[in-house]
Amino acid sequence: MKLKSFLILMTFIAVVSDYLLHPFYPQFFAIRFGMTNPENVGFYFAAICFMVMIAFPFWAYISKKVAELKILIYTQAIAGVLALYCYWTSSYLSFWIVSLIMVLFKGSYLLVYPYILKIIKKEEHVSTIGLLSVIVHLGGILGAVIGGFTVDYIDPSSIFLIMALGDFIQMLMSAYLLKSKKFNTTVIISDENKKEKNSLSNGLILKIGLLTLILYFSDFIIRPFFSMYWESFFNYDSKLISGTIYAIPGFVALIALWISNKQKSNGYEGIIMALLIGLVGLFLQGIPLDSVVIIGRIIYGWAIFQGVVKFDVLLFEMSTPESYALDYSKVHFFQNLGVLIASLSVGLVVENFGLSLPFIIALSGFIVTIVLYIFIFKLVSVPKNIVKAS
Repeated sequence: MKLKSFLILMTFIAVVSDYLLHPFYPQFFAIRFGMTNPENVGFYFAAICFMVMIAFPFWAYISKKVAELKILIYTQAIAGVLALYCYWTSSYLSFWIVSLIMVLFKGSYLLVYPYILKIIKKEEHVSTIGLLSVIVHLGGILGAVIGGFTVDYIDPSSIFLIMALGDFIQMLMSAYLLKSKKFNTTVIISDENKKEKNSLSNGLILKIGLLTLILYFSDFIIRPFFSMYWESFFNYDSKLISGTIYAIPGFVALIALWISNKQKSNGYEGIIMALLIGLVGLFLQGIPLDSVVIIGRIIYGWAIFQGVVKFDVLLFEMSTPESYALDYSKVHFFQNLGVLIASLSVGLVVENFGLSLPFIIALSGFIVTIVLYIFIFKLVSVPKNIVKAS
């Protein structure tokens, strides 16, 4: 197995571990701690986002001085131990504090993404970013299915045993890669246009950060209560089915990646079209009919996959290998700020206006993203070698 393949496998394991509870936070808090207030779920989700926001830039800065895989050995070990504590504790306050600290250390796995792009050629970026996006979606699928099965048939607390196992596996894989003589973990592919691209980096990163902030806000505001929304009109009460419906975009991402590779499309072209299709998917999901929601999930899954991948390709196209982690962490900060705002808002929205309004808000967010993208990259003069027609 090549180093790149090994790292992609590590990413998959990390995402599965990370997504186990994502569709089921409302049900988890109700079963485990008797907390049924939607605001509590929103605040907790927001707290997680905040920890990721500060964690990734911190670990990206540390990675300038310490190798990424060395960082992962220690951080994933600590995250695994803290996950075990979350399994044992019965205190709501202790769970809050320890689980957030766990997220701080667990978030170091995000270093693997820019690290993979640092060890491959620029020509491989489009296909690799698409593949990594699919890995994230597949991890979300498997995580949702395992999480739903665990909540339905075992015990919600057992999810943290699975999380701990994932963390310890990542720790062992990182140690193996560093010690094995089969892999060159210090290689960095050089960039001939380093000086030119560094001079363009800061302003464009800020613009991409703003656009993806709104995009991620719109995407994540429909996530925390989607399973409850589905269960509100679907006749059969099953967390396993809810998790599967939640994970439909992951299945669609596989097809989208296959089509993209067949067509060999240029990375960041077509952003506007992807977002317009996303509007259709969001509109259909807001109609509480099971067949219509499933169709909406399929359409939306294709659109959000294309949009996220294209924005990532645009970022790495203008950056340099030595700056990948820091540049990506800056944009990732904006993205998680969008998730944070969504998480803080969604509990209040659902409590006061019901489970359908998040889809209307997301629809508005997509429209704002399209308008701003046109203004920033179409009406304002930008270098042609950075942004082509969309």
